[in-house]
Amino acid sequence: MLFDITRSELVDIFGEDRLATIPATAFPPAAADTEGARLLQTVGAPTGTLTLRQPDEEDGLLPLVQDVVYIEDFEDAAEGAGDWPVIGWLLNAHLALDPGSGKVLAFDADEATVQELHTDVSSLVQVTLRLQRLLEEFTFSGDEAEEEADFERLDAEVDRVREETSSIDPLPFQDDETVWSVVGDEIAMGQRFRGDSPAARSLRG
Repeated sequence: MLFDITRSELVDIFGEDRLATIPATAFPPAAADTEGARLLQTVGAPTGTLTLRQPDEEDGLLPLVQDVVYIEDFEDAAEGAGDWPVIGWLLNAHLALDPGSGKVLAFDADEATVQELHTDVSSLVQVTLRLQRLLEEFTFSGDEAEEEADFERLDAEVDRVREETSSIDPLPFQDDETVWSVVGDEIAMGQRFRGDSPAARSLRG
């Protein structure tokens, strides 16, 4: 794992009720004993920007890539990608775990594109943690005269997440088109703040 993340760390920041996990029994046999599956089972990820996929109510299993997209449309998909478990949803992309490499890939059904998004699941959790924490803790001054400075400060915080992540895992922000790059741009523009967050309250005045 690229990043050392513990359940207690996430609980301290978000509380138990804001964390989602995926049970080990939901993964297909080829993925169930991978480091990524274990991390999603024991540590999980904060809810909000990222939605972890929950098992089907009837069979208790995660859907496979071939269950949610027409895999033949994805010319760049690796052989066997249709059998990978779908572990989450981010913007308009299904996130799948490659059991062989441990990577997380984003399948965009609208564009029929697939992109390597994370080198491993710890990177997915780390980026989610940092951006979700920024959304919940950032505060605007509430002074119209300071609005430009507030947004410059917010932009700098998003850039810091990009840079510090990229120094360890270049995939999440490898270009302007990744789903995380788009999310980061939206946050920098003052979007995605929940109504009860300090930033949302100060933006409303």
